[in-house]
Amino acid sequence: MAPTTAAADDVPWLSDEQQDHWRALIDLLAILPPALDAQLKRDAGLNSYEYQVMTALSESRDHELGLSDLATRARCSLSRLSHALTRLERNGWVERFPGTEPGGRRMRARLTDDGMTQVETIAPGHVREVRRLVIDTLSDEQLAALADAARAITAAALDPDSESCREIADC
Repeated sequence: MAPTTAAADDVPWLSDEQQDHWRALIDLLAILPPALDAQLKRDAGLNSYEYQVMTALSESRDHELGLSDLATRARCSLSRLSHALTRLERNGWVERFPGTEPGGRRMRARLTDDGMTQVETIAPGHVREVRRLVIDTLSDEQLAALADAARAITAAALDPDSESCREIADC
């Protein structure tokens, strides 16, 4: 529905087909994250973000990262990361400690042995759900096209010169 103002003439409105594709993407974004969260909540009492933090640590050298690097990998603000780390620390799965690099004020996070055990316990069910919801529903070509499209959209959103990037953590 196009507004009736003069500025509306300058808007590159979507075609019917483009609107249909856009709505399909919006539906995906509305349905997929809660479905993945539900599995993680049910099986492990975690949300997707907390699991992302734990897996980023599990995949890093010595299972530790500086908080800024961890926030970047988890695509979040340091504030959101801090809240998640507090919850994970309460469970004994993560610990924070001062870094040893010059300046000494940078904090790091480390996945504990219990945390690594938790990741190894959670991963099989999570992978099964990812396969059920995404991987096994697409052909190899569709999956590759989806990945290419996701990378292009992510790169555009994280363009440091864009206004939307400045509203997202660590672009």
